[in-house]
Amino acid sequence: MGLNTFPAVLEIQKIGLFMSKKNIEAVYKLGCERYAELGIDVEAALKKLLKIPISLHCWQGDDVRGFENPDGDLTGGIQATGNYPGRARSPKELRGDIEFVLSMVGGSHRVNVHACYAEFAKGEKVDRDELRPEHMANWITWAKKNKLGMDFNPTLFSHPMFNGFSLASRDKKIRNFWIRHTMATRRIAAAIGKALGSPCVNNIWIPDGFKDIPADRATPRKILNDSLDACFAEKLDSKYMLDAVESKLFGIGAESYTVGSHEFYMGYAVKNQKVLTLDAGHFHPTETISDKLSSCLLFVPEILLHVSRGVRWDSDHVVIVNDDLIAIAQELVRLDQFKRVHIGLDYFDASINRIVAWVTGVRSMQKALLYAMLEPIKLMTEAEKNDDLAARLAWTETAKTMPFGAVWDKFCSDEDVPLDTEWLKEVKTYEANVLARR
Repeated sequence: MGLNTFPAVLEIQKIGLFMSKKNIEAVYKLGCERYAELGIDVEAALKKLLKIPISLHCWQGDDVRGFENPDGDLTGGIQATGNYPGRARSPKELRGDIEFVLSMVGGSHRVNVHACYAEFAKGEKVDRDELRPEHMANWITWAKKNKLGMDFNPTLFSHPMFNGFSLASRDKKIRNFWIRHTMATRRIAAAIGKALGSPCVNNIWIPDGFKDIPADRATPRKILNDSLDACFAEKLDSKYMLDAVESKLFGIGAESYTVGSHEFYMGYAVKNQKVLTLDAGHFHPTETISDKLSSCLLFVPEILLHVSRGVRWDSDHVVIVNDDLIAIAQELVRLDQFKRVHIGLDYFDASINRIVAWVTGVRSMQKALLYAMLEPIKLMTEAEKNDDLAARLAWTETAKTMPFGAVWDKFCSDEDVPLDTEWLKEVKTYEANVLARR
C-alpha cells in the first residue's frame, strides 16, 4: 500500500488544490454562504480585522539583548533560553528581520521597543537616565517609512543600578536613577507619538521582589507608589503618549514576593486613571485574563494586553491558537472596545527560529480575533436574554465547525501574504540567505 492511499494524505492533497486565487475565492464564497445562514457578515469581519493593529515586540529578534551591551548577561528575572543560530546583532539586522515578519502578516501594525534598544552617535555613551528622543531617531524614521505605530518601555533590568530592586529600592540613589530613567522614557514616548501621529504607549514593568518570604511586604509597595507618583509628575499630552503599568505574579529571583502585583497596579491604575497592562503569562497557571477585561474596563480608561503563553511557571512561550487566546479574542470582540484596548505581543524564544516565533504569534492573534468575529454572537446573546441557555451552548458549539479556514485564506490572499501552507517555505529561504550568514 503506497503512502498516497492513506485518507489523511489524500485529504492533504485535496487541500493543496485550494492554493490558487481562483480556488480560494470559490471556497470563500461557499464559506460566506454558510456564515450568512447564521446572520454573520464575513466581509464586515475582514474589514474590522484589518483595522486592529498588533504591536510586535522587538526583543523576540535578539533575545532581549538590546544595543547597550549585546553580549552582556540578562538580570532582573529576564531569561531567554536557547541559542538557535541567527540572532539579530545590530539595529540594521533587527529592523530587517521585523520588516520580513511584516511581509508575512496582513494588516497594519506597530512595533514595541525597549529603552535598551536606543542608538548612539559614534563615540557617544549615555546612561539610561539621560536618554533623549534623538536616541530613538532611527527607530522613528524607520517606523514612519514603514507606516508603523510605535510603543515604548523603560528598561528597568539588566543594569548595574539594579540590585534586585529598581523603583521600589530602599536605596535612594538607586531609586532616583530609575525615576529619572522612567521620566526620560515618557518624554521619548511623547516624541515618538508626536512624530508618528499615533499615541505611543509607554509601559512600566519592574522585576523588584524577593526570592524568599519577606518580613515586610508593605514598605516596598509604599516606596513604589511614591516613585510612580514622581515618574508621572510631569504632565504630558495623552494625544501623544499613554502611561501604562504592568503587574506580575512572580519573577526569577522574586518567586515569593513581587512588589508590583496585580492588586497593586490595579489599585494604582484606577486611582490615577492610567492604562492597566494585563499580561497573559503573569498570573496563576489556571488564571486567564479574558475574564478580567470587562471588569477592568469599568474602572480604568484603557488596557494594554501583552499576549503571551504561560506554561506552568514560565510566562513567555510563543503565542499559539489555544483556548486561552481564543477566550481573550472572544471577550475583545464581544466588548467591542478596541479603541480602549491595545494589543501587543510579549514573549521570547531563542530555542527556535526567531522569525517563525514572531510570525506564528502575530498570525495566531489575528486568527483568534477573526474566529471570534465569525461567531453567531447575536444568536448566542439572544438565547441568553431569553434564558435559553441550551440554545446558547448549541450556537457556541456550532461555531467550532464553521468554515473558518476559508475566510482566513481569503484574508491572507487579499493582503498578499502567504497562506499557512506557504509562509514557512519563505522563512526557510530567509534563514538560508540571511540568518545563516550571521
